[in-house]
Amino acid sequence: MDASSPPRYRRFSRPGPAPQSADLPAYTRRNTLAQPIARREPVEHLYPLSDSKGRPWASLSLMSSAKSAKSVPTFHEKEHINGSFQLAAEKGDSIQSVTVIVTGRIITGASVDDTYVFLNQPLSLWSKADSRSSGSATKLLGTCVWPFSIPLPKAVSLQDSGSDTLFRLPESFCERHTRASVIYEISVLVSRGKLRADSQIKTRFGYIPSTRPDPPSLLRQLAYRENSLLPGPDVDPVGWKASSTVVVRGTVFKTRPAAVHCMLSLANPLSYTRGTVIPCRMTLESTDGHALDIFSCPSAPMVTLRRCVRFQNPSTSTKREVDWIETYEDVSRAVFWPAVDGSDAAYSRSLEGEIKLPKELTSTSSIGRFTVSYTVVVSSFDAPGFTPSSSQPILAEPVTITTTHARDSPRPLAYAPPAYAPLPVPRQHNDFYAPPATARQGR
Repeated sequence: MDASSPPRYRRFSRPGPAPQSADLPAYTRRNTLAQPIARREPVEHLYPLSDSKGRPWASLSLMSSAKSAKSVPTFHEKEHINGSFQLAAEKGDSIQSVTVIVTGRIITGASVDDTYVFLNQPLSLWSKADSRSSGSATKLLGTCVWPFSIPLPKAVSLQDSGSDTLFRLPESFCERHTRASVIYEISVLVSRGKLRADSQIKTRFGYIPSTRPDPPSLLRQLAYRENSLLPGPDVDPVGWKASSTVVVRGTVFKTRPAAVHCMLSLANPLSYTRGTVIPCRMTLESTDGHALDIFSCPSAPMVTLRRCVRFQNPSTSTKREVDWIETYEDVSRAVFWPAVDGSDAAYSRSLEGEIKLPKELTSTSSIGRFTVSYTVVVSSFDAPGFTPSSSQPILAEPVTITTTHARDSPRPLAYAPPAYAPLPVPRQHNDFYAPPATARQGR
């Protein structure tokens, strides 16, 4: 049998009834995903700088949309970094300039060569040279306050393969178990004369880009608005992306060979907002009724959302070519239940399902030597008594994870019946981990 062109089976009845969707327990669909987004009131983050005797003489204040003042400051695309810097200048303090600097870096190791700066945005708050040219006082004395508002660019131009390429700013990424990270920092540098040490306050902040999927099909939008069942691929072919049909081979109870034809369909377009779900359908066909029954058990398909973090580490690569390093993690597993559209037949079974996307999932991004990508993978079937003939993934479909919802479209709904709880997957680590703010004082 050729796996690339599997036969189609006639749908006729065998002795005994096929499983029906009417056997499912009744449930009420809950719109748990379409919650209104409430904008947080800005909170103030304060970072003081003290002298050698522990007396504060300068402070950096930032206003952000973070959960609390103790959280890492967080800024979204199109937002400005609003804040202020205050210092108490004493007589004889030879301050030459005060500069605030916003930086974005990709860190892939401990070496200097493993740090790649993709954003460097300085803003002069005060300088002695500018004051002299404008006729203002050239020395600071007493309490001085400089408010600032720094717009973050949506994208940056970087050298890629010998030419300038525009890259969207990536989302902050810092996980203890992943070597690569994307770090944003804001610092204030107080520069003095040659015989005096400079002072600096530095802290990390989180950045969230604004990415959104294209709207779903009109029929799926209608289902979301009316809180009704999602139309399947037969009714809404535009709203689904069907994979090629593959043959899963193995043995049943170590006694006889078995083959089941498998096809996975994902909701179109293949771009989904974190905190929602990926609707999916699975069609199974086989002339082996026993194998078909164990494969169509809702807990059998091992379908996961797999994240790949891909980066380059120049210090560990050869001189001729920089190697790419890839790390994989399954961040969520699909939940399936028997299809409710009555499409089962003697030699065919249909399963409905969805993959729940964690709210803290890092969005898809790519910049220079760092990428975060996602793939829906059918890795195997956890069917009792079945031993697969291969350990390789069965199907894989790249998808995009975004941060905001589709424009002018209803919010997606979760359809999993209460009896079908999400299955366990490895723990997801994706908080904005940041060490305490650092201060270097030369006073």
